[in-house]
Amino acid sequence: MEATKNVTEEKAEINITDKARTQILNIMSENKIPATHGLRIGVKGGGCSGLSYTLGFDESPRDGDSIIEHGNVKLFIDGKSLFYLAGTELDFSDGLNGRGFVFSNPNANKTCGCGSSFGV
Repeated sequence: MEATKNVTEEKAEINITDKARTQILNIMSENKIPATHGLRIGVKGGGCSGLSYTLGFDESPRDGDSIIEHGNVKLFIDGKSLFYLAGTELDFSDGLNGRGFVFSNPNANKTCGCGSSFGV
């Protein structure tokens, strides 16, 4: 069984902007998601560029997950996803081009127009 890996904000492989952190906490509050839960960030095959981002809340980390804490927000990330997401910044946009979470991924060689998939 693989152990989980705790990562502090200073050494985090994925960063969250203040705007994204605020939005995550708002979503948790509006949906009565306990503060003990974490936001699972992942990557799966699919999308027009080959890989798609996934977001969802989990009660606890899984074996082998990295746990990255940004203030009072915990991220749960499996090892395979972390490989593709290392160095990524998660932001939240509510501008003219739409409302939602935005991934700035330095590992992506190509992205689709909607920003929800990428290729390496």
